[in-house]
Parts: sequence; C-alpha cells; structure tokens
Amino acid sequence: MSDPIFIGARIYRGSSYGAHHPLSIPRVPTVMDLCRSLDWLQPEQYRTSPCAKPAALIGFHTETYIDALQRAEATQLPDPDHDLGSLSNPVFPEVYRRPATAAGGGLLAADHVRAGGVAYNPGGGTHHGLPDRANGFCYINEPVLTIQRLIAMGLTRIAYVDIDAHHCDGVAVAFQGSDMVQMISVHEDRRWPFTGALDDTAGGAAINIPVPRGFNDTDFDLILNELILPAVARQKPDAIYLQCGADAVTEDPLSRLTLSNRCHVQAVQALRTLAPRLIVSGGGGYNPWSVGRAWSCVWATLAGHEIPDHLPPPASDILRNLRWTRKAKPTEALMTTLLDPPRNGPVSDQVQHVVTTLKTRSHIRAG
Repeated sequence: MSDPIFIGARIYRGSSYGAHHPLSIPRVPTVMDLCRSLDWLQPEQYRTSPCAKPAALIGFHTETYIDALQRAEATQLPDPDHDLGSLSNPVFPEVYRRPATAAGGGLLAADHVRAGGVAYNPGGGTHHGLPDRANGFCYINEPVLTIQRLIAMGLTRIAYVDIDAHHCDGVAVAFQGSDMVQMISVHEDRRWPFTGALDDTAGGAAINIPVPRGFNDTDFDLILNELILPAVARQKPDAIYLQCGADAVTEDPLSRLTLSNRCHVQAVQALRTLAPRLIVSGGGGYNPWSVGRAWSCVWATLAGHEIPDHLPPPASDILRNLRWTRKAKPTEALMTTLLDPPRNGPVSDQVQHVVTTLKTRSHIRAG
C-alpha cells in the first residue's frame, strides 16, 4: 500500500459560516498547522484539493441546485427553495467554492486509491447534503460523490463507516437499497436529523447503530469489535470510506456523547487492514481544540507517527492561540496534548441491546 496523502486547501483558512455559527471555528487549518509543526506532513504527502466543477457534482445533486448554489455565492442572497440562507445553512462568501473544494478533495482521494492506498481528506465528510438542497451545514455531499467515483472505477463492494455523532441521512438517501455500498453508522439516538433508527436498514444497505447519551469508550470498543469489524470483514470490501466526524467526543457542544479521540485512532487502525483502499474524511466537530486534536491524531495514525504525551511548545502554541465565540475556556490538556485519556465506563443497557439485536439480524450481509 502506497504512502498516505493528506488533502487540504487554502480556502479553509479564514473561511467561516459566520461569527455565530458552529462552523465559525478553524478546523482543517489547525490540523495542517499542528501536523506541520510536528514534522508529520511532508511536501510529497500533501495534495492541494481542486475545486470540483459543476458537472462533477451532478452525479448526485440536481443541476438546478448546483446552479442555485453558485448563484447564491455570486449574489450573496438567500434561496429558501434550496435551504440556502437559513440559520443552519447560511450564505457566506465561499458557499459554493468551499464545499466544492471538499468534494474535489474526495474525488482526488478516489483517484489516488485507484490501484490501492490511503487518502485523508479532513475537509470532507459532509454527509447530510441532499440532492436538491443544503442540509445540516452540508451543501454538497462529498462522501456520496466520492463513493460514486469509486463505483465508476469498477469497484463493486464499498464499506462506508460513519462515526460522526449525527446520522448520515444524505448518504442513506443516495445508497438506499444498494447492493454495492454497505453503510454502517454509529450516531446519537434521538438527535438531529432523527433518522437512522435501529430497525432502519435502508433497504438492506445499512446497519444503523443508535447510541445513548453518555456513550463511552468501552461502549465504542464493544460496537467496533462485535458489529462494525465483523460486518466489514464479511463484506470483503474493495474500498472503505471512514467518516471520522469529531463531534462524538466529550467536549463537543452538539452531542451528548462522551468518547475520547482514542476511538477515532482505534477505528482507523482496525479498518485499515480490511481493504486495499482506505479514504478517511472529517465530518462534524464544533469545539476548535477537540476537533483539531482528533483529526491530527487520525493523520498521525495513518502516516505512522507516534503521538507524543506532551506537545512541544510550537505545537502547543497553535492550540493556545485558537479562539471560540462561545468563550469556553479549554483545559490545559486540550492545549498541551493531542491524545485524550481513555474515557471508559460500564456498557449501557441500550448499547448491549443494540449489539444483541444487530448480531442476530439477517440483513447483515455475508459478502
């Protein structure tokens, strides 16, 4: 397997959904800065994401919607028919170019792994985007377009694993009933978008794993080893797409889950051996310290770097200089370390019920 690549772009630096939006924070630039500070990101590993052309986006999105998204960027005017200009999906200066760049990164990742390999696109993972409108901070559904590109290459078995705190509703719309794509989503139960119920199989294409508030590292370990890894191994996928949203960690304001970022590292390590091609993306994550730390740990794991117990001062200064409109003060650990301490606990009754139910369900495919 070839060396992993890291896909980024300048457009993420300084681009914001607005001062009071959860995505007012820097995310990809923090990861790039941390990894470069630690000498983890060499020039030959870095790729600049292209901005996907409109024609490349119409494989899932409608032409009318992509036209509307471009028009919204040009005019900076809302378009309620496509949910552009709402509180969740504001019109901002790069409202077309930024998500199109994330999608371009996904297509580049797919091209990179054509013959096998690993690609990391932390700006991607926008799994809520719908064919004809923005949805849940997502304007273009990068995971769907990336998986469609993999299928167009001739791959016939794709495992999509999503550990974001929110269900991948847009991806589920795209691959409902698919016999090529297996979707596995771990997400907080009874949280927006209120899809992905335990009994929702997306026409046999999905394993939905709704988990309760307080979901901890011990719960995650059980689900990873008893559900996710066996299901992926049975599928024998040509490629795995791992959506590595960072909003399931304790510090995130948009979930009530209590994972450490060790779970992200564990998922990357475990899944990497199960297919010749691996694409890893970002996703949710709304605390600037926890998301930057988690996604830097993901890259360290992919690129084979040891995560230090304590950051050297130049890396720590990157975290100390972050600002957040919520005015929450980070702990010293959030500014001086990358890897969280384990957040173990008892396995909840709901998690045990989910595991028992899904292990006996016939739709979990055998390959």
